[in-house]
Amino acid sequence: MRDLLLIGLYSLAAGAAVALCGALVLRLLRGRSIAVHVCVLLAITVAAVVAGVGTVAQAMFLSGHDLQVVLVTVGASAMVSLAVGTIFGRRLAAAAVWAAQARERERRMEAGRRDLVAWVSHDLRTPLAGLRAMTEALQDGVVDDPATVAEYHRRIRAETDRMTGLVDDLFELSRIHAGALRLTPADLALADIVSDAVAAVTPLAAGRGIRVEAAASGWPVVTGGAAELNRIVSNLLTNSVRYSPPNGTVQVEAGRDAREVWFAVSDSCGGIPEDDLPRLFDVAFRGTRARTPDSAGGGLGLAIVRGLVEAHGGRVVAGNITGGCRFEVRLPAPA
Repeated sequence: MRDLLLIGLYSLAAGAAVALCGALVLRLLRGRSIAVHVCVLLAITVAAVVAGVGTVAQAMFLSGHDLQVVLVTVGASAMVSLAVGTIFGRRLAAAAVWAAQARERERRMEAGRRDLVAWVSHDLRTPLAGLRAMTEALQDGVVDDPATVAEYHRRIRAETDRMTGLVDDLFELSRIHAGALRLTPADLALADIVSDAVAAVTPLAAGRGIRVEAAASGWPVVTGGAAELNRIVSNLLTNSVRYSPPNGTVQVEAGRDAREVWFAVSDSCGGIPEDDLPRLFDVAFRGTRARTPDSAGGGLGLAIVRGLVEAHGGRVVAGNITGGCRFEVRLPAPA
């Protein structure tokens, strides 16, 4: 019994010494990744076992040969334990990090959904109230002169068109977020897509006295869905026209490098606050008052752009230039 007690004390002392050193090492590595901590913790555990067995073996006055056999056996077992523990420890650490990222992503998405519902409720309440008031006025005969009736009809049509566009944007955004967007990729001339988008935005630009200029040459071929690419370019042009001051300029250019096709829309909006740049493509983000006039849209256009670009395997970035800002879209180049 006394021998067993001594063996236990020797093992405990050796293991405690290794554990103390391991605690110091873990403290020094507290800024490293979870995988590193798991591997170090496994090494400490195995080293404590090896130290305990070695200490007891020496205390038992084993012969040199027997001591070597014990140490080789323990060392081989320790190597296997470390290898298996490291492999599964790294997987466990990766799974923990992935789970934490998934929870954070879910929290952000839930917050975004709440903000979107609140925003849609707010943006629909005002035009619906106006539509109801105008229709009641027409129905009750409160307004009867032809000019006012025609103005009411025009405003009802304009508000209806605006809400229809809002619903279309919401539907497009829901398809992107639900993964229901199905592209029909084809090799398309980017010049034709930009030409159609410029023609569509010209009436809005002309009403504000804004010039929309497209480069005369250098237009590459791009692979993607025709409707989706047209939506990307149209949204970027509409955004730039809406936020540019009267008599401003919106420019479109494009090019190709070794692996990507790119096109960019630049405007003369005066620039975007640096704090707003990271949130520019968030759903329902409308920026500061300096960049958000009363005629601003619903705040979904750029979010749709990012979703459609990422669905094509590309990326979109925004930045400030002299006197304005620049939106650049990069897509994989056709083979």
